[in-house]
Amino acid sequence: MTLSPESLARSAALRPWRTIAVWLTLVAVSMVLVGTLLGSATSGGQGEFTSNPESKRAQELLEKSGLRGELQDTEIIVVSHETLTADSDEFKAKVADVHAKLVALGPEVLDDPAAVPNPFALPAQVAESFISANRNHVRIPATLAGGVLDAQDRVEGLLKLADEESVGGFTVGVAGAAAINADFQEISERDLILGETIGVIAALFILIIVFRAFGSVWFPLVIAIMGIVMTYAAIAVIGQFYDNFPFFVTNFVTMIGLAVGIDYTLFIVARYKEERAHGREKIDAIVHSGATASRAVLFSGFTVVFALVGMLIVPTTIFFSMALGAILVVVFTVLLALIFLPALLSILGDRVNAWKMPGLRGSIDYENTTSGFWNWITRTVLRRPLIFMAITLALLIALVIPYFSINLGFNGVETLPGEFRARQTFDILINEFEGGQGLGDVSAVDLVIDRGADTQAARDAIGRLDAILAADPAFGAVGEYEVSPDGQVGLLPVLLAVAGDSDEATRFIRKLRGDYLPAAAFPADPLVGGVTAFSVDFFNLVDDWTPIVLALVLSLSFVLLMVVFRSVIVPIKAIILNLLSVGAAYGLLVLVFQEGFLIDVLGFQQVPVIEAWIPLFLFAILFGLSMDYEVFLLSRIKEHFDQTGDNSESVAFGLRSTASIITGAALIMVAVFWGFTLGDLVMFQQFGFGLAVAILVDATIIRSILVPSTMKLLGKNNWWLPGFLNWLPDLRVEGGESHRQSGPAAETVTHAD
Repeated sequence: MTLSPESLARSAALRPWRTIAVWLTLVAVSMVLVGTLLGSATSGGQGEFTSNPESKRAQELLEKSGLRGELQDTEIIVVSHETLTADSDEFKAKVADVHAKLVALGPEVLDDPAAVPNPFALPAQVAESFISANRNHVRIPATLAGGVLDAQDRVEGLLKLADEESVGGFTVGVAGAAAINADFQEISERDLILGETIGVIAALFILIIVFRAFGSVWFPLVIAIMGIVMTYAAIAVIGQFYDNFPFFVTNFVTMIGLAVGIDYTLFIVARYKEERAHGREKIDAIVHSGATASRAVLFSGFTVVFALVGMLIVPTTIFFSMALGAILVVVFTVLLALIFLPALLSILGDRVNAWKMPGLRGSIDYENTTSGFWNWITRTVLRRPLIFMAITLALLIALVIPYFSINLGFNGVETLPGEFRARQTFDILINEFEGGQGLGDVSAVDLVIDRGADTQAARDAIGRLDAILAADPAFGAVGEYEVSPDGQVGLLPVLLAVAGDSDEATRFIRKLRGDYLPAAAFPADPLVGGVTAFSVDFFNLVDDWTPIVLALVLSLSFVLLMVVFRSVIVPIKAIILNLLSVGAAYGLLVLVFQEGFLIDVLGFQQVPVIEAWIPLFLFAILFGLSMDYEVFLLSRIKEHFDQTGDNSESVAFGLRSTASIITGAALIMVAVFWGFTLGDLVMFQQFGFGLAVAILVDATIIRSILVPSTMKLLGKNNWWLPGFLNWLPDLRVEGGESHRQSGPAAETVTHAD
């Protein structure tokens, strides 16, 4: 027996209990792995470059010169009181108590406990730099032990201390990368629960309408949840050897897993029910569903994976980690749909139609081509294809236009809800301390001078730079200049007066590199490092690699579609239309989040930037998911065209016979994605919104109007394939007639279970 979707369906259907037992065992093992390993595998890993940008070279030079070890995280502890000032004995005693307990955390938490200052034990002039302008706040900087990857575990001690000491009118807060990340992780977990709940409830409602019965609505959810759990387990295991999975990878996996799991299962179960309604025997119907819908699911999974492969080549661990998580959940979901689902259908049989929904009759009929709403839409579009194509293209192009004013960046601590302690503490550091003193090392930029650092020319250049920077509102102060023992490498900390992840800080780095440093005329070109410089290098990397990823994904998609449909026109048209739907999503993202259009109505948070990683991820995910509907529609059109040779009628047949199932599947995806926009994290609001609107545009405007109108205008040219490409294999998504027969084995072999 050859390995194919139909052979897998037959094997699972004939041995259902054995098949289900194997998969449930895998899920049980996965749950154990998730419970024991997932937390340590996704402990807020920081993104790292696998290439060699300027910020990375600066850090390596500092480590090599001995000026600094591995990059560490500095947290700022802030002691506050609404009425008492730092001049009172009670305030000084509180600061001394917090300092003593902080030092007592020892080297397991702090890099050098003895280096943690008690401001009131310092000379009066020095102590003033640790006190806010209104004298109601005192800051204590503390560098955590280990590198930045260890900071998430270390900061727990500081957060616990802050909670315990926030008594008697005093508030103790912690701000820094790890503390902020802890709040983001808490919100992420809360948003995950909210998104899952909303998405699942909405999906159930739509599934009830699509299936017309309660007996089968849980199938898609079971497949989706099993795929998500197994992906979590894979991440948990991989994460023991690869420490760059960010904490929000689980949100991402859940979002994609719910969408594709429900979508793929919907296609297969709907086809099985249809085949049973047409009189096929149970096993025959399962195998036929495997030869048709399961093949479409397999191909759809391939397209999503191919699109995500583009993310794997981007030289940064954040893209690799997220793409790997998405690829894993798609692969597990496809395998479950092709193997576990046929076994489940074999056991339940016609009980999938149990508990019919009152008021809803019948089921989805792929062959219904003579009446109803979709017949009206089809006839209307095909009568005036040029007019509908022109109007629709004008609308989509108008939606794309705002994209050209997109401002990429990172939405940081300022987007946290106001009730979170890290947000409150960071606001104090920015607003109440003068000259960047409050932020201290948290928002420091490392200026690394290579060669001739211990010369008068270098020191003169530092003086010129200080004078130049004084006019920039993002500039706080220049720190103490350090020189390596050999006198060649110098480190000049430049403190910012703004949050290091803000748009102002990003602008400052670009000006520093492009204008300020050349004007200061250093003897050797300095390297700009630090966390903010890292972010700017990330933005530059995204800009550089986006065209490469697009070229790779579009090329793979073109080849795949050309082979499947044996046409060069179909893939070109599909790629253009998919790019339009993605472009419309980009434009709407900018219009809503960046420009604030309908922001209050939608309940989102207006921010100055779109998350830098979102456009590339949206492209990869959407391009793969939209091909799902493209293939499902075009395969029906191509099948009918091969039988009749009538292009217009084939287009009409394909649209009418797939519209209901595509619309239902798309609405489920939109519901799942929209559920994740209802949380507090802006990056998930943006990502969920982008996915939801793109899928909605793709399944309605693109599939209902642009695809049929363009195919009507192109006529038989849709299926043109140059003669020199006739050697391409005849690979059909839903198989030919040979695939439509289950064979005698399906009717005569009894269940081995």
